[in-house]
Amino acid sequence: MKFDQPPVVRISRDPDDDLPPTEWPATIPAVAQLLARGLDLPPGVTFLVGENGSGKSTLVEAVAAAYGLSPEGGSAHGRHETRTTESPLHASLRIQRGIGSARWGFFLRAETMHGWYTYMDEHGGPNDADYHAMSHGESFLEVLRRKFSSPSFYCLDEPEAALSFGSTLTLIRALHDIAAAGGQVLCATHSPVLAAMPGARIIEVGDWGLRETTWDELELVHHWKAYLDAPMRYLRHTLADD
Repeated sequence: MKFDQPPVVRISRDPDDDLPPTEWPATIPAVAQLLARGLDLPPGVTFLVGENGSGKSTLVEAVAAAYGLSPEGGSAHGRHETRTTESPLHASLRIQRGIGSARWGFFLRAETMHGWYTYMDEHGGPNDADYHAMSHGESFLEVLRRKFSSPSFYCLDEPEAALSFGSTLTLIRALHDIAAAGGQVLCATHSPVLAAMPGARIIEVGDWGLRETTWDELELVHHWKAYLDAPMRYLRHTLADD
């Protein structure tokens, strides 16, 4: 038996779950596949890559909550809550934790981080900064520096939303360092820059469900390469008169 397992070894359906397959979010192909087959999570970084509405964020949010992290972002110790918007999927999941692995974790969720900054104004510790005093991108990077500092379990939902090209490269370095130290990352993204991180596992999310692939084979990468090569091939259809 291995005693150097990552924080999360496998995600599967709780045998006591009663989520009907005809109800959302079980109707999302990626969610249906996870509930039916489960998903092994290796050490290091795993990217879920897909279009808006594909279910990648729903999966990351549910795994974070099932692990014990706040669904609106943060760690298990800070229960920042505003208005409940998360799906009930987390209650349907069973997390198989690694033997001897870390129990701490952090969920960085782009769309709720502003509220988390306000929460930290009142509940933050001596290691926290005044995140509201920074730009959106600067505050994200500061959270990375202060919270992503141990070999634990990290969930990220579209972190590139706040980051420039150069800052995205800084994020890649931070994720690389976490993986090198024995940490584990599950990240939803539609950034071809972020998904190009060497050594990362890539799962493409779409109408087919979940499929493991490579960066070169991603539909996202094909579209970006084609667009940057000849933008008007796309824009002439987008901007055409009705």
